[in-house]
Formats: sequence, structure tokens, C-alpha cells
Amino acid sequence: MSASIPVSAGFTDSVSDWREGTRAAAERLVELGTAGQGYPGSCVASVEEHGPYIVLTPGVALVHAQAEEGQTREGLAVVRLGTPVAFGHPTNDPVDVLLAFSSGGNHMGMIKAVATALGGGLADRIRGAADEAQAEQQLAEVVAHV
Repeated sequence: MSASIPVSAGFTDSVSDWREGTRAAAERLVELGTAGQGYPGSCVASVEEHGPYIVLTPGVALVHAQAEEGQTREGLAVVRLGTPVAFGHPTNDPVDVLLAFSSGGNHMGMIKAVATALGGGLADRIRGAADEAQAEQQLAEVVAHV
């Protein structure tokens, strides 16, 4: 587990819509102290402005906002939903794994680490995690490569 980049995982049965799921994932970063109070709202606003571009693969959204939107340092969080939500993506909806990251200036490093992990099956490992602690171990392995 990386000692320098904090991680957080939460399992939730359901949320009302993609906005609540996005906020829930980003709020975990606020709780970690790696993003400011405005970051969850900035993440939602980014999707409202640009569409569901954060839905990268079937069932997976990468929640984030511009680096200048209240990120203080690197952090990685996930919310796993029992009931997936639709973002309006034409091929990758519905989403049950919402990964959120803050970069604190290392935006490319965090994106590279998360993209590599997703290519290696991170989303399926999160879906198969027995509990939040096990999911956090999966995230810790991701940030160990940042």
C-alpha cells in the first residue's frame, strides 16, 4: 500500500442518478483531504458541460475535473454501486464502478496509473472485492505506480 497517496472505497446499494454517484465518489476524495469541498460539484458540472465522456468502458466512470478545480494532492477513490446508473453514454451504460481521482498537479501520472490498471482488470477486481478494505487494497496497488 502506498504510504503517500491515500485511497478510499465505498460500496453503496443505490444512488438516485449519475449526479449523486459522481458526487459520492468525489466526496470520498474530500474526506481523504485530497480535494476541496467544491470538487464534487465541479465533477458533476464537467459532465453536464461535456457529456458522459468520463464513462470510459462498460460500467466504469472515471470521475474527475480540471486540475485547478480544488484538488490539493493525489488521491484515488471508488464507489461501487449495487444498482448501476445511466450517464447517457451510448455504449458503456449503465455504470456500477465510479473511480474518482485527484491529482494535485500530477494529472497525467494519475490518469496513466488508472488507465493501466483498468486495462489490467481493475474494474472486475473492484466488482469482485469481498469488502471495502479489499477494494482499497486494489486501489493502493494502482497508486503504488504513480
